[in-house]
Formats: sequence, structure tokens, C-alpha cells
Amino acid sequence: MHPGHLFIVLGWLSVAFGVAGIFLPLLPTTPFMLLAAWAFGKGSPRLHRWLHEHPRLGPPIKQWKHHGVISLRAKIMAASTFVLMIGMSLVFVQARWVPLVQLLVAIPVCIFLFTRPSTPRVPVPAPETDQPAS
Repeated sequence: MHPGHLFIVLGWLSVAFGVAGIFLPLLPTTPFMLLAAWAFGKGSPRLHRWLHEHPRLGPPIKQWKHHGVISLRAKIMAASTFVLMIGMSLVFVQARWVPLVQLLVAIPVCIFLFTRPSTPRVPVPAPETDQPAS
């Protein structure tokens, strides 16, 4: 199998999980779409372009690509999912190392997410100079 085909398969799997995340509140959409964009970029320029130009899926990818922005909604959904999953593990899983591992993953991911801007930064205009009129 050609390596490009593996990237295309990974891209479509990521799109499927991302689309499911639109309807399932516990499944994040944006990380899967970013993964799909990366995979399609490696495997298919046509699919990469399709994903970037998609009216619903493309904007968060473009915001990340051009401004490094992750929406506040995406951040809150990701953090909420971590809290819910770790809480469920504490209640339902006997092995105490499972929520510990989840916590060790969740903390750096949340730090990364919440240190990214939620909206594009607006460039600060240059101060006007006091030049005498000629």
C-alpha cells in the first residue's frame, strides 16, 4: 500500500470522528479536523483543499493555521470532556492508575489549549507621529 493511502485513510477516519463530534457533545470536533487536514495534506492535495474550503469544517482549521486560534467553545468542550472522563474513571474503574494517567495527559493538553488565543489577535496600530504640516 502506498504511504499516501494511509494518510488518506487516517484523514477520513479523523473526518468521521470530527463530524460525529458535531452531534456528540463528548467528542471534540476541532482536533480531529486538524488531524484530518494534516493527514490530507500528506496524502491528497485535493482532499486537503476540500477540507479547507468546506463551509462548516474549514473555518476552525483556517483559524488555527493562520492565527493559532482555538475557539473558547472548543477549549471548554475539551476540558469538560477530560473532567467527565476522569470523574467516570474514578467512579467506575478499580485500577487507580487509569485516572492518574488520564490526568497526566489532560493537564498538559489543557495548558496547551488555554494558552492559545480564542480569537485572532488584532494588530496594534502604529502611533501617529507629530509631524508639522508642510
